[in-house]
Amino acid sequence: MQDSMHLWMAPNKRTSFGSCRTSSGLTLCKETPQVPNKMLFLNWSPWPSMLQFGTPSLPQDLQERKKAKDVHRSLTFAAGIFKHLKEVYIPRLITPAENGRDLDPRVMDTYMVQCKAEAQEVTIARAIELKHNATLIAALAFETANFYQKADHTLNTLEPECSSKWRNYLQLKEHFYMAYAYCYHGQTLLTSDKCGESIKSLQEAEKCYSRAEALCKEYRQTKGPGSTAKPSEQLFTTLGGLIKNTLQKCERENGFIYFHKVPAEVPQLELKASYGLAEPISFEFPAVSEQCTPEVYTTFDLTKGAKAEKAKPKQEEEVKPMKEPDLKPQKDTGCVIS
Repeated sequence: MQDSMHLWMAPNKRTSFGSCRTSSGLTLCKETPQVPNKMLFLNWSPWPSMLQFGTPSLPQDLQERKKAKDVHRSLTFAAGIFKHLKEVYIPRLITPAENGRDLDPRVMDTYMVQCKAEAQEVTIARAIELKHNATLIAALAFETANFYQKADHTLNTLEPECSSKWRNYLQLKEHFYMAYAYCYHGQTLLTSDKCGESIKSLQEAEKCYSRAEALCKEYRQTKGPGSTAKPSEQLFTTLGGLIKNTLQKCERENGFIYFHKVPAEVPQLELKASYGLAEPISFEFPAVSEQCTPEVYTTFDLTKGAKAEKAKPKQEEEVKPMKEPDLKPQKDTGCVIS
């Protein structure tokens, strides 16, 4: 993807969305052929591998466009799976999900919201690449920042040892896209001849950007489960220069043309995107196989664990002594030992 996309996949906290711990003693209610056990599908990884591989037969721009579409669809499809599991199957657990684990409803909510936010990152990158209206880009960035804020607030009741690192990541992404929103909102204000407000908006973008950089360093130093993403290499590539150049332009124009006073209050971002908002793709599990009959299901009882049979130590076989033959020489061989 181009540098302006600022996208990476699954920077995850514990499981990268593809290694959910479903073997932690959690069980569903007893099944029937009409309502099968589908929790094993949590191990399905929604993240695409096509980010690393192109299609040689296509021109480069078409390859990138196809990758972006595949990434966007995979993220919204993943959001639909998490939504479906949370609403339909997790409430049927016999034993409640452990706090902070993948089946915790708060964690599942965060997974879903983060998928939607990262899908919108693809949309923002596309809008910037095609130079769409600054108002639309600002609105999309504002909505994306709100998604990350919502995901962060969902985790605020979890234990810090299992959520601090994840929350740092969500917070830096929130401030990063707030910087985007204020930057493009400043461009919109400038085109509306509101140069003073434009300068204030861009100054706020600088503050959000600086805060995101600080959170990025804090994120790298925070210990927690899961692998560590590299936002400093993938996020902070073009936005800082864009904010700086746009602010300098506004200040220059204000000094030559507008002579507006810079307000003390930051302009309110009352933005609502009409296009490009990501929504989870509706998901349902496949139909039950004909082989799943009531007779088959009666042989399973998930409420009972397998009886642990103590392994009996094997008795060592008694080794019988062997009688050695008499090796005394029978004849005189004539050999002499000197």
